[in-house]
Amino acid sequence: MSIAIGRWLREPLLQFLLVGLLLFVGYHWVNPRSRRSDPAARVMLTPDDVRQIRIAWLSQGRGDLSPEQLRHLVEARVREEILYREALALGLDKDDTIVRRRMAQKMEFLFEDVAALRDPTADELRAWFKKNSERFTLPARATFRHLYFSPDRRGARARDDASRALANLAGKPADGPAAATLADPFMLQDYYGDRSFDDVARTFGPGFARALFEVAPGAWAGPFESGYGWHLVWADSITPARVPAFEDVEPEVRRQWMEGQRAEIRERAFKAMRARYQVVLPKDLDAAASPSLRGTKVEHPEGPR
Repeated sequence: MSIAIGRWLREPLLQFLLVGLLLFVGYHWVNPRSRRSDPAARVMLTPDDVRQIRIAWLSQGRGDLSPEQLRHLVEARVREEILYREALALGLDKDDTIVRRRMAQKMEFLFEDVAALRDPTADELRAWFKKNSERFTLPARATFRHLYFSPDRRGARARDDASRALANLAGKPADGPAAATLADPFMLQDYYGDRSFDDVARTFGPGFARALFEVAPGAWAGPFESGYGWHLVWADSITPARVPAFEDVEPEVRRQWMEGQRAEIRERAFKAMRARYQVVLPKDLDAAASPSLRGTKVEHPEGPR
């Protein structure tokens, strides 16, 4: 045991750590208040900080803070600040991907905070809506019922049976008593109200949806194939895709206009920052392949390319 301890004590790294620890303890023993008197070591919460703590608490739908709860939250804020400063002092923010991404994200937010984003005029909004009307196009919608012919029950006859049923139903109403007796039970619904193309495609498949949206309402049509089998359909209504009136979507137009303005502000701010930098890339990286690098002076560690 004593031989092992002696071997450890002769290790240079251990000796270095012990000396460092002694110096650290000795310094704080001789200067116990030196760090506390340093203004940089002062953690001060202002009335605004406390107000923000209250607002954050209330924004979560909670009741007013009790004195004890406030004391705990203040202690947590102080703890967070101290740990943050100590982490910076130790350089823990360096070469940390998460920290780097978070700080880059905060810069993106800062672009918006410093931007004096004005409200658009009514004419600007209308002109922008006209130019970007496809963004607001309401999809085509269908209200329909169907009769199902199961390949599991009918085998290869399913499609032919559906065709014969279509002939028998010619000129008859959708809710006639004969219709249900000609078809098989379906595991889902027999009637679908006000469904978009995507809704129908998710249930029956794109081919069925395309066929459905081409039928004339008010008559049986088919047979149309889905992933389940064969169907006859009766469309009560087919509403084509349309662009709504500006007045109906003005709040959404305004929101998208503002988002576009923010994106332009962020891009302009970043380009101004980027112009102050030179990008150094490895030799084997083709700058032309990256649109964000086009027009940028690129240097390489080994010298100009």
